[in-house]
Amino acid sequence: MSTQTSAEMRAEAIAVRRSDNRTLLLKLGVVVAAMFAFGFALVPFYEKICEATGLRNIDQADGVKNTQVDLARTVRIEFDSNVRKLPWQFRALEPVIGVHPGEVRQVMFEVVNTTDHAVTGQAIPSYGPREAAQYFQKLDCFCFARQTLQAGEKRQMPVVFVVDPRLPEDVPTITLSYTFFEVEGAGKG
Repeated sequence: MSTQTSAEMRAEAIAVRRSDNRTLLLKLGVVVAAMFAFGFALVPFYEKICEATGLRNIDQADGVKNTQVDLARTVRIEFDSNVRKLPWQFRALEPVIGVHPGEVRQVMFEVVNTTDHAVTGQAIPSYGPREAAQYFQKLDCFCFARQTLQAGEKRQMPVVFVVDPRLPEDVPTITLSYTFFEVEGAGKG
């Protein structure tokens, strides 16, 4: 009698364990599906946030509202050129210039592909001091598009810009730094 009861108890315990395991598996499946859906939804959500805030719009020219030139003021513009894990030489032809706020200026950069195959890169700008970014308006820039250079190719690329006359007086210098990154899977021959 105790043997039969013990067997029945084991069978009942196994049935309960299987039921608990199925419930746990179902819950884990729901969690995995929710995580996948959340990850999938993040991409358009992130793009909408960037669109609304103006982040990541490096491929678009800035709109210029006021081009009155302030001849009483000169702002020093320093150009910094970098490459990150990219076999290119990259430099500003004029590393430092003086600009009157409101004046439309063009500077040229030179890039050379030092490899024996085509390579594609994308330039990402950054500014110092950080708050200067809102006053440095690019009208044309090589950073708006990927650049593919053939083996040994040398290219000169322009940046056309205006420093907004509303730039605070306590910002005498703006540093514009470009870093070129290789675009993986593009332009290799």
